[in-house]
Amino acid sequence: MNLTGQNYIGNSPSGKGSKTFQTYNPVSLELNATSFYEATSQEIDAAVQLAQTAFNEYAATTPEQKAAFLVAIAEEIEALGDALLETYVTESGLPMGRAQGERGRTMGQLRAFANLLQEGSWVEAVIDTAQPDRQPLPKVDIRKMQEPIGPVVVFGASNFPLAFSTAGGDTASALAAGCPVIVKGHPMHAGTSEWVTKAILKAAERTGMPNGVFSHMNSSGIEVGTQLVQHPLVKGVGFTGSIAGGTALYRLAAERPEPIPVYAEMGSINPVVVLPSALVEKGNDWAKTYAGSITLGSGQFCTNPGLIIGLASAEMEDFKQILAGAISEIAPSSMLHPNILKGYEANKNEVSGQNGVAVLAQVNSATGTQANPMVASVTGAEFIANPKLHTEVFGPFSLVVECAHMAELNTVIQHLEGQLTGTILASETELSSRTDVVSNLGKKVGRLIFNGVPTGVEVCPAMQHGGPFPASSDSRTTSVGTDAIKRWARPVAYQNWPQNLLPNALKDENPLGISRVVNGEHTKAAI
Repeated sequence: MNLTGQNYIGNSPSGKGSKTFQTYNPVSLELNATSFYEATSQEIDAAVQLAQTAFNEYAATTPEQKAAFLVAIAEEIEALGDALLETYVTESGLPMGRAQGERGRTMGQLRAFANLLQEGSWVEAVIDTAQPDRQPLPKVDIRKMQEPIGPVVVFGASNFPLAFSTAGGDTASALAAGCPVIVKGHPMHAGTSEWVTKAILKAAERTGMPNGVFSHMNSSGIEVGTQLVQHPLVKGVGFTGSIAGGTALYRLAAERPEPIPVYAEMGSINPVVVLPSALVEKGNDWAKTYAGSITLGSGQFCTNPGLIIGLASAEMEDFKQILAGAISEIAPSSMLHPNILKGYEANKNEVSGQNGVAVLAQVNSATGTQANPMVASVTGAEFIANPKLHTEVFGPFSLVVECAHMAELNTVIQHLEGQLTGTILASETELSSRTDVVSNLGKKVGRLIFNGVPTGVEVCPAMQHGGPFPASSDSRTTSVGTDAIKRWARPVAYQNWPQNLLPNALKDENPLGISRVVNGEHTKAAI
């Protein structure tokens, strides 16, 4: 089995277009061998039409059948072996250990959603039985549950070729909900995406899923994504990437004759508030820990700690010096693509060149597509006055903001945009006394972290990976964890519906054995 560079309309390879592109190895600085065919308008329409045809059949499959499909995808991804991992490494420049870890995370996500389906209560079944004798008016029988919205478009992410891409969290959650998926592969790792596509299609065949439950479109620009979002049969969009890209898709979807939801996870600088007790108790340790977090994966994580906020003090001076020293000792590593490196350098220079910004440390030994880490500092007053200092620098960069007093620190937090995470380093005693800081930071973020680092996002039911705009387009949702399934479903109520025609989740006998709310009570019992 080899890479073909073709698009996949369901299980049919297709390369009708004349425009091709290649992926790039950011370590060897060479183009990879395979040429990929950009999807044509005809291929895009065929893929969406096929997804719509598959929708009714796929939505009607049992939870057990969908779960078996997701597990089979995980098995087929693992069966790809070294071919997938080697392509991942040559397209991303990331090490083999990262490739193996991300593959494991991807398979784990698929199995987590399979378990969710087998348990079944995610449909949120609510039943209010009839009361024909109620006065002054009888009460009708009403039953409600979550049902899939229809074909979904998923955009592959640049920084996670597996876990946030072809079979990543968006795809896994949409398939779990009962929605066919059309992936717009990321051009930086088109080969990795094709390998995973082959695995998904093989799993679909193994488990008897309808043709069209999954399709994959290649693209090196914005045209294919634009056409997919604007297609009238598409009912939802998942995106992980830049603020500019996410907001553009959001506008496209909103301007359709039938607007559809776009669930975009976008920019975040993930502020870290360092309270005085943390500096006194273990400031040196935190400085070294954060040097590693800032530079992990060349800073190419959506949860990279790009902002450190604290009070000016002798302990803060020590913290800055140790952080700068630790940063200076970290060897540069490759970024995912020359264009990402170019963006990093431009944004880093923009922020570090602002009035009042002092560079604390910068590595200058990078070659090729490697990024030179940098840490800089600025006063709280300068930060508040200059919105350019609030923007994300995607890469191994962090800005330390030194505030004159606690009121200024709170003002700095209040001036922040929405974020994925917010971290507080402190003793428990000081944390309990700083309800103002906790309250202000909590209003800005989706996940509050105590005495840790934001890098690393656990895949579990309690995870919230989303925050107020521009961290994400809808702060009520998450793109990580099993609650991500809720993005691809909508509530449907059945009034006075015949028992034999109700979905199984709403029937009196509760054949699925799921937890339901019946007349206001949580129960698994039959009615």
